[in-house]
Amino acid sequence: MVTTAAYGSWPSPIGAALAAAHDGRPDHVGVLGDDVWWTAPRPTEGGRRALVRRRPDGTEESVLPAPWNVRSRVIEYGGQPWAGTTRADGSPLLVFCHFPDQRLYAYEPDAAPGAEPRPLTPVSATGGGLRWADPVVHADRGEVWCVLEEFTGPAPTDVRRVIAAVPLDGSAAEDRGRVRELSDGRHRFVTGPRLSPDGRQAAWIGWDHPRMPWDGTEVQLARVGDDGTFHAARTVAGGPEESVPQVGWTADGQLLHLSDRTGWWNLYRTGLDGDPVALTPRPEEFGGPLWTLGRSWFAPLENGLIAVVHGKGATALGILDPDSGDLVDAVGPWTEWAATLAVHGTRVVGVAAGPRSGAEVVELDTRTGRARVIGAPHTDPVDPAYYPEPRSRTFTGPDGREIHAHVHPPHSPDRTAPDTERPPFVVWAHGGPTGHSPLVLDLEIAYFTSRGIGVAEVNYGGSTGYGREYRERLREQWGVVDVEDCAAVARALADEGTADPDRLAIRGGSAGGWTSAASLARSDVYACGTIIYPVLDLTGWGTEETHDFESQYLHSLIGPLDEVPDRYRERSPVEHVEKITAPFVLLQGLDDVICPPAQAERFLTRMAGRGVPHAYLAFEGEGHGFRRADTMIRALEAELALYVRTFGIERTDVPLLEFRT
Repeated sequence: MVTTAAYGSWPSPIGAALAAAHDGRPDHVGVLGDDVWWTAPRPTEGGRRALVRRRPDGTEESVLPAPWNVRSRVIEYGGQPWAGTTRADGSPLLVFCHFPDQRLYAYEPDAAPGAEPRPLTPVSATGGGLRWADPVVHADRGEVWCVLEEFTGPAPTDVRRVIAAVPLDGSAAEDRGRVRELSDGRHRFVTGPRLSPDGRQAAWIGWDHPRMPWDGTEVQLARVGDDGTFHAARTVAGGPEESVPQVGWTADGQLLHLSDRTGWWNLYRTGLDGDPVALTPRPEEFGGPLWTLGRSWFAPLENGLIAVVHGKGATALGILDPDSGDLVDAVGPWTEWAATLAVHGTRVVGVAAGPRSGAEVVELDTRTGRARVIGAPHTDPVDPAYYPEPRSRTFTGPDGREIHAHVHPPHSPDRTAPDTERPPFVVWAHGGPTGHSPLVLDLEIAYFTSRGIGVAEVNYGGSTGYGREYRERLREQWGVVDVEDCAAVARALADEGTADPDRLAIRGGSAGGWTSAASLARSDVYACGTIIYPVLDLTGWGTEETHDFESQYLHSLIGPLDEVPDRYRERSPVEHVEKITAPFVLLQGLDDVICPPAQAERFLTRMAGRGVPHAYLAFEGEGHGFRRADTMIRALEAELALYVRTFGIERTDVPLLEFRT
């Protein structure tokens, strides 16, 4: 029986604890022997990342017990945190980065019972210490090659990065001098090396400030000497206006790379003495932004075919014949494939999700074309009738520009609203801002839609997935285009009768938190907002108040500080608190070095006494992106409490939230 009740008041089996328990996704897949490995989130175990092993018989096991946390902090966002090889007896040797101390460890999971990981690298007390990412194990050389990030002073920009070789015998665990540096330090940022099949050449990606990796990067190619040193490194692809996010080798020794030289990230065969050869000249993306090191959108198979993640807006897993250009996609319910692929023989393994399923580990058999879930399978923790029924839509913004969004109307199998009522809607602004909201099942969204509150995820100008021209709409326009696009979607939903114009909210984290705060200061569209670990003060953030990786991001998003200082002040929400009249909730991790709590605290100091209801929740032990279940539960319930209070929703199951004025 369907009962009529006001939007927002509907009961739902999707609680905050349930949503938190299903937050995160598998990542960093790899194949060793016949086993598939990946990292997995553990929100209820302090937010650590576990390393999971899937054996041929289908059994899964968490290889390293708590508190081991397989996660890197290189460039703060991290990257591929583990690698492995198979010994002659078939047993695996793993090398991984442990999050708390950032040391590399070696581990043999099939060794004697009780064997513990052993450290391979030392601890440094300087700045952020020594950090490692994107490793590749070279057992024949007795080394692991990876990116070394070394802090040289106390400032977040006192840092250098090189490709380095670490002995597997543990001799460098107390002696930094045993680490061999392989690259020459010509670039401030580098990825890990990709070794040619004959072991004679190494390729990697480098770039420098003020460019971000989606602005311009260079492919470096070096000869590898018999002693394992790099010689005569040179640039063979990419450039200041060309973004290359991945390089790799085919089985017969051809160098491949992704490039957006035509305005779309397509796949190329790297011309060592000539122009790159396009293998997929299409107006769609075969790559994405390199926010973490070691991403893989393509993976060559031994038979010459290439597995690729590609699409426009949504993505698919396809198998490309590089000679003919034919591309055949895997069949299945998945609309988003992560940039993590591994191959073994004729099998391709990746991570995929869809509108009715969370992220799961999927294997494609290229001989049969069959794709199947082999790990972290999605299971419905509640009746899927409570999930939203989203639609991807294109809206029209200022100057007639297209704006892409996913609209999730309120939905419940046992509740409906009065015909005369229109639902409240929350506009979600994704982080990045060079990022993307995929059309996949998210129980945080279902938490709201199943209660009668709609959600609209806006891929505003600057988002990825729609080509370079679309993402460069945000160049020097951050705080303008993103704010306008989100408001345009909100107004369109209200004008067409999908949403209540008096009950619209804005919500986002990181760069989305910036857009939320900027929207409250620059727009009268929203009745309230949720601001999560945001940028609030551009001048402070652009002057050593963030980490090195993004320390010059504002050069492209706003403009050089020394040239347009007034623009930094004019755009910053902290400088315009008098324009903010809508209630808000501000959520902040106290260990956040990317968007530090100092920004939130300055903002709140200026808001104090202005009569605007607001709440501030700060979480110890949380950095940039909440990972602990108890934090996520409190944050989600606080957000709902804001909407209940502001929208006049009658509920008795929402924890009290203390609002300041």
